[in-house]
Amino acid sequence: MVEALITDLLTPEEAAQQAQATTAPNGLQYATLGRLDLPSLTADEIARLVGTVPTGLSNGLSTFRYVFVPLALSGARLEGGDTAAFPLVDRTLIAPAYSPALADRAICHRNAQVDGKEVVFLSSRLHSDRFALAFEFFINIAHNFTDTIGVPPSFGELLWQQVIANVRGETSIDAWEDRAGALGVSVAELDARARGSAPRGTVDEKARTSYYAAAFADTLAIYLLSVFMDFDYSDLREREYPLLAAPALAERLRAISKLFPPNDGYLFQILYRRRG
Repeated sequence: MVEALITDLLTPEEAAQQAQATTAPNGLQYATLGRLDLPSLTADEIARLVGTVPTGLSNGLSTFRYVFVPLALSGARLEGGDTAAFPLVDRTLIAPAYSPALADRAICHRNAQVDGKEVVFLSSRLHSDRFALAFEFFINIAHNFTDTIGVPPSFGELLWQQVIANVRGETSIDAWEDRAGALGVSVAELDARARGSAPRGTVDEKARTSYYAAAFADTLAIYLLSVFMDFDYSDLREREYPLLAAPALAERLRAISKLFPPNDGYLFQILYRRRG
């Protein structure tokens, strides 16, 4: 039962103490805790994953530490459990070992302040392969950087040029909805006008700022994933929104690459599949 397992959980402070931090050559701090048991994700592979982050990005993440753990949980998700040892209902808890019962109550990541650092605990055992875990890691990197440093003005200009050109699709449901909000239209209307001129109306500056942040973070995560491993762009497709047109994404990725060139030993490349 879950109650019997709660005593095995660690507080963020205990987990951070047990997981000895390492500083990667790019300056990013990371650590592992417990048995991750993810195929082909050895210690060397995790080091390569962390090392993918360009130095230009990692310099803006000096207050963060990334810890790969089996499972990260919130006390609020331990329904029916004995939380007497953890009086804060929304307390982050770390499982140093995997169990199906706890997996049902775990989430992809949890953040906690420990010794002046924003520690991001990544639930490695919730991901079925290196693609999924890598993307989760890079999404956190991208959002942490965006929230801390912001969106480069040149990238914001590129995004708005594409919006005015009415390129179809976006990189996430958040970006898609924020883009519609920035233009003052519904997502249905935005999609319906994909082959016509951009919707006209009063620009919502607050929504545009949110759109810039969402689209930049999305593109940054996709860029990092492409530097780390080869993958098919269609693997990112979700049903809730139309995926950004490939040429438009390529333009965004090239802009990111100029801002944050890959570290030595890593390569960024876009390959197009031939039709027929």
